[in-house]
Amino acid sequence: MTDRFLRIAVPNKGALAEAASSMLRSAGYRQRSDAKDLTLIDSDHGVEFYYLRPRDIAIYIGRGHLDIGITGRDMLLDSDADATEVMALGFGRSRFRFAAVEGAEFTLEDLRGKRIATSYVNLLEHYLADRGIEAEVVGLDGAVESAIRLGVADVVADVVDTGTAMRRAGLDMFGETICESEAVLIQRNGGDLGPVAEALKTRLHSVLVAQNYMMMDYNVEATNLEATTALAPGVEGPTVSALSKDGWNAVRVLVPRKGAHLLMDRLHDAGARSILLSELAACRL
Repeated sequence: MTDRFLRIAVPNKGALAEAASSMLRSAGYRQRSDAKDLTLIDSDHGVEFYYLRPRDIAIYIGRGHLDIGITGRDMLLDSDADATEVMALGFGRSRFRFAAVEGAEFTLEDLRGKRIATSYVNLLEHYLADRGIEAEVVGLDGAVESAIRLGVADVVADVVDTGTAMRRAGLDMFGETICESEAVLIQRNGGDLGPVAEALKTRLHSVLVAQNYMMMDYNVEATNLEATTALAPGVEGPTVSALSKDGWNAVRVLVPRKGAHLLMDRLHDAGARSILLSELAACRL
């Protein structure tokens, strides 16, 4: 890679757009304030952002026009682009599922010879081929819930979050999940993007850590210190400092977000006092 700015693709619309920009801001990068802006340069960090349709991002990166970017795992797999996932980002989760008319009770084997409508043609064809299922894949651009009612297909395969849209259309999901998707950071296969890209990965990982951990501070009498630190040992051990109050210590420790309030109750029962729980913006371990 030359000394030019690292070119980063960001979703410009859809379910991934706002969360992707928010995560980049949390990682310390500038982001656009006007949704009409197509590019933004953050010269302090040596990067340039390009705001693109999520479905196109893997294509741009796979062909080397952009260096690294954020898209959905389902869209990466469907693109057949020369790009690879380097980090799962923890938002935009969805599932790619089969669905048929309510009460049809289809199985995977029942798909042989059937017409299956989807907006993810390549992803579905690879899935079927890997399982030796021969079926006609009907490519549609956009929502596919009406394909069965209109006689275009016997079955549909689509990305779902809660499945509400499918049920409203009178469809039942069946079979195993074809693909578990979420937002991912991707880059071109075999590409070495240098220190600017590595810094981006490190910063995004620090945001992910902050989303899963919280900072807890409390005061505890020295006689109860061992009991409280056993309950909350932290990631690399707690920080313990002596208080001006004789025989007492101040403790700071990183704790998992999940169950943090239950942990506060247990620490209080073990003798901890003045317990504070704080959000983290970023955390590098």
